[in-house]
Amino acid sequence: MKIALPTSNNSVDGHFGHCEYFTVYKVNTDTKLIIEESRIEAPKGCGCRSNIASVLASENVKVLLTNNLGGNALSKLTKESIEVIRGCSGSVEEVAKAWLKGQVKDSIFPCIDHE
Repeated sequence: MKIALPTSNNSVDGHFGHCEYFTVYKVNTDTKLIIEESRIEAPKGCGCRSNIASVLASENVKVLLTNNLGGNALSKLTKESIEVIRGCSGSVEEVAKAWLKGQVKDSIFPCIDHE
């Protein structure tokens, strides 16, 4: 299974559509371990107006761990069958490991800058 995190300076970017790149982890959900790391370059411009949802889906990403994002981006990701977990912050590796341990839950709140 693969998870993705919008990344800037090795941390979860505070704004999904403005990250430097997406860190993608291939994880073993049985052992709760990261088994591979890769990177997807972020498209220029706003995340909701880009093709990033389809790019992540084509890479078999099933979960996006993010700080926050607007409703349009959430809708596009959901249509691609990508589960979105909002409210994440800190080191991308630490957030991914916390999610694997079941310690990360969706904050449910949409980005107020876009809603």
